Amino acid sequence: MTSPTLPDPDVGRLLVSCEDGPGIVAAISGFLHARGANIVQSDQQTTDPVGGRFFLRIVFRVPDLPQWLPALEEEFAAEVAERFGMSFRMRAASVPTRVALFVSRYDHCLLDLLWRWRRGELPIDVVQVVSNHPDLQKEVASFDVPYAHIPVTRDTKPEAERQQAELLDGRVDLVVLARYMQVLTGGFLERIGVPAINIHHSFLPAFAGAGPYEQAKTRGVKLVGATAHYVTEDLDEGPIIEQDVARISHRDRVADITRRGADVERTVLARAVRWHCEDRVLLDGHSTIVF
Repeated sequence: MTSPTLPDPDVGRLLVSCEDGPGIVAAISGFLHARGANIVQSDQQTTDPVGGRFFLRIVFRVPDLPQWLPALEEEFAAEVAERFGMSFRMRAASVPTRVALFVSRYDHCLLDLLWRWRRGELPIDVVQVVSNHPDLQKEVASFDVPYAHIPVTRDTKPEAERQQAELLDGRVDLVVLARYMQVLTGGFLERIGVPAINIHHSFLPAFAGAGPYEQAKTRGVKLVGATAHYVTEDLDEGPIIEQDVARISHRDRVADITRRGADVERTVLARAVRWHCEDRVLLDGHSTIVF
């Protein structure tokens, strides 16, 4: 197997959002040019050329970026961001995103992410697996990742979330719910202070509650799908990052539908995690811009 190419430490990414108007791209490119940076990729989008929101993702290369990055951020904030009322993020592309994976008993999304991480296919560093069940501890051990079993019941949920938050404090940049069958409270999300991504099955029509694939088979559904989205206090209503579907037919058994649904869940979640960690996702209210 060919080893993954090591990332260039001198490559950085800049994400920008602000009210649209003339001169934004010129100001940003001029700032980078004045500091010897070469723009290697640029994507932009406006929701409306008159009074809309402007979104930009730039990949640039500048010699000795790790040394100069703090100064670049300060100077950009003072010289460009303040002028246009921008929200922005600038960081080194070579630094992996520290990730905690939450899981219950379904293993397909968890093991897929761990496998992709081990092969160097995702720009992440998995620092912790958290589960409300002990079932997957042996499988996770083979990836040399810490596994924390923290049971959750209706009565113990506040204490369980306190333990989870303390475990993750200062260690992660992203939480991924890889089929974690618990609702995260607003207090927990506020305490961890980092984004969280969830994956769930989505059907047309949607089937809630137990046995969604059985319900789909009974109703003769022709498509099964999955949705990856950011987690908010409102269950399954956070901004959507990625979705996909697979076609099924009347010949498929429940086991076939379940397998195809799991395949879609794996790929959709992996894409969402990759895009987030490559700084390709910008929030636009309840929606997303994905470059």
